[in-house]
Amino acid sequence: MHLPIFLSPIVTFVFPFLIALFLLPAEAAAVSVDARHWELSADKLTRLEDPPTLIAEGNVVLEKKEPVGGASTPSHATEERRPDSATPGGQPAANLKTATTIKADRASYDLTRGILTLKGKLLIDIGPDQLTADAGTIDLEKNTGSFDNATVVRQDKELHFEGKLIEKTGSLTYHIEDGWVVTCKLEPGQVPPWSFAAADVDLTDGGYAVLTHTTFRIKDIPVLYSPVMVLPAKRKRQTGMLFPSFSLSDRDGFGLETPFFLNISPSADLTLYPRYLANRGLMAGAEFRYVLNDNSKGMLMGNFLDDRLSDPSEVDYYRDGQFTHTNSDRYWIRGKADQDIGSWTTRLDVDVASDLDYLREFNVGSTGFDVTQEKFTGVFGRGFNDKTNQFRENTLAALRSWDYGGSLLAEAAAINDISEQVYTADNPSRAWTLPSLTYSGLVPIAFLGGGPGFQWDANYSNFWRDKGAGAQRFDLMPMVTTGIPLSPYLEANLTGGIRNTSYLIDDNGASEWQDKDSENRFLSHLEGEIGTTLMRDFAVNFGGGNTLSHTVRPFVSYVHTSIPDRDPLPQFDEVDDLEEENAVYLGFNNFFSLAGTRNGRDFDRDFGFFKIKQGYDLRSEKNDTPLTPLIIETGLYPAERMRLKYTTNIDLYGDGAFLHSVEADCFSSRGDQFSLDYRFNELEDVNSVRGSLWYLLPYNLAAGYSLERAIEQDETIEEIVRLRFVQPCWSVEFSANNTPGDQTFMITFRLANIGNPLGFDLPGL
Repeated sequence: MHLPIFLSPIVTFVFPFLIALFLLPAEAAAVSVDARHWELSADKLTRLEDPPTLIAEGNVVLEKKEPVGGASTPSHATEERRPDSATPGGQPAANLKTATTIKADRASYDLTRGILTLKGKLLIDIGPDQLTADAGTIDLEKNTGSFDNATVVRQDKELHFEGKLIEKTGSLTYHIEDGWVVTCKLEPGQVPPWSFAAADVDLTDGGYAVLTHTTFRIKDIPVLYSPVMVLPAKRKRQTGMLFPSFSLSDRDGFGLETPFFLNISPSADLTLYPRYLANRGLMAGAEFRYVLNDNSKGMLMGNFLDDRLSDPSEVDYYRDGQFTHTNSDRYWIRGKADQDIGSWTTRLDVDVASDLDYLREFNVGSTGFDVTQEKFTGVFGRGFNDKTNQFRENTLAALRSWDYGGSLLAEAAAINDISEQVYTADNPSRAWTLPSLTYSGLVPIAFLGGGPGFQWDANYSNFWRDKGAGAQRFDLMPMVTTGIPLSPYLEANLTGGIRNTSYLIDDNGASEWQDKDSENRFLSHLEGEIGTTLMRDFAVNFGGGNTLSHTVRPFVSYVHTSIPDRDPLPQFDEVDDLEEENAVYLGFNNFFSLAGTRNGRDFDRDFGFFKIKQGYDLRSEKNDTPLTPLIIETGLYPAERMRLKYTTNIDLYGDGAFLHSVEADCFSSRGDQFSLDYRFNELEDVNSVRGSLWYLLPYNLAAGYSLERAIEQDETIEEIVRLRFVQPCWSVEFSANNTPGDQTFMITFRLANIGNPLGFDLPGL
């Protein structure tokens, strides 16, 4: 945001124009001025001799003409006589455009002092920038000027400055007295819905607006005051202070966050988030971003707080919030990067926190968990582990693929375990993977011809623990896969192979492995499937569609895994926990799609699905309970922006349904939103619900509600109620946030063309 540089053309072109005008007859009322392409018109032109002054009166219009396309203008020394149809400078009139227009009721120029004085309905128009004033003076020699009761409007940013006095103090510096600014379009005479008023405003040559004694006003009513405020005043993004936020809570006391944006380069920036909390101390925060192209980008965020509340003497703090951490150094460092390096595709994920309480305690604000999760998911398509997960994963992966069908994946994973649990060598935490290399692929078996293919997975992983067993693991799994052409109506495939997994073990104090430094597991695997696909179209008349397509695929599959030697293995991931299997599965998959014509355009979209699968275990030890749990999945998409999904697992031997999952999402074209996520898993002791609703009401109102609740523990994790009032260039939102041990009310103002919201918290009741 900046005021237009409207005086430079005047300095460059008006002075030669006035010298030429001095030589014209006094009764002239309209002139064209030689090679500078300035044209003047007025009802009356007068020349005074004492002091030497030129006066233009009545409908004074001064226009600067420029060649279309920026063609250069020949100089006096080289230009030749032009035909009457050509304008001065050798450019046909049709090839000129008006670049600058100055209008006033009266204009006078003091030839001795070089002062241009403009009075009455002053207007300076330079494309997207306009200045209007009651009167103004311009010193052509010093390149300065002043304007009374002036207004500056930048159309492309809808930036509106007004001041009792606007002074141009240098080539790129300005001073405004008793003025205000608003970043939305105003009609003539309209009272701004909001504005920043200041006793003095200085616009520096670095592109900053420094406001002194500033008040934020709503309908010209002062609401907030700041002695000093610094705002960027250029069109492009640049270094500068962002709007501060104020908070007041029973737990944290008074809080103030003053973000500072640093524009490092066109492809990188840094935002600092210093946040003062009266009862806790100073929290430092930063966010670094870079973008090289769509496939190469990164973002890193971090916060640190030396927390005065995290002290054993703060009994109420720990009891009300149900906190368990004892550390006073509170921090969370997180980041992601996608980078293409030659033929390699790399992914970096960083997630390091001081304690599990941090993620839910500092969950609101510009650097809170929910905002961070939404921001990273939107940019990278992946977020972080849930804020209740004690294992924070830090990974680096690099992948390269070849045209022949092979690929190499290199990975490293470090686990930040932020639980309060004390680990020992015999009860260790999750192992780190430093590193893991996987070479895999699928190639046709040329000498067999047709469909048979050879696929393989070869993996080396080095597992490390600070306490407890580590190992180097070599896992090799060659397989042969092929399709079987039984008939035109049956589809069949068969895959078989072997797998050998070897371990070089470092006991690292674990008593179970002190007498063993190696282990090996060999298994054979065979699986196959046979099925068919049936399709039928039905004529319908609903949802804008006229055809409902139903695809059903019944199938029978068989899986056999044999492990001759079942010796115990060190446990690092799912590869070490494979079980024998000998089972037949029967399943039915149903898919529905809806097609039709809407608004003259054909469409074909998914409408729903229904899947059911159950197995029969052929192993002798399962004679009494051979049936595996029944797995049912169903989904419905009754509208383009609506999704419903339900999953359940049912044990047929007494336990019944031990898993339920419900997911629902609904969006409207005008912005309404609804989501529901319910999870129940009896085996993992999970029973929780999370939902949110956002609905647009009449009279420019919108309301929202969200709830996250642990049903088994009968505890509300977080509950938020919001009410928003929206106007064309501003909005105000009231929200109530309820978490264990704390309740916060917040009012947030969002202003047009202002990047960050201006907000402040109210104490909980």
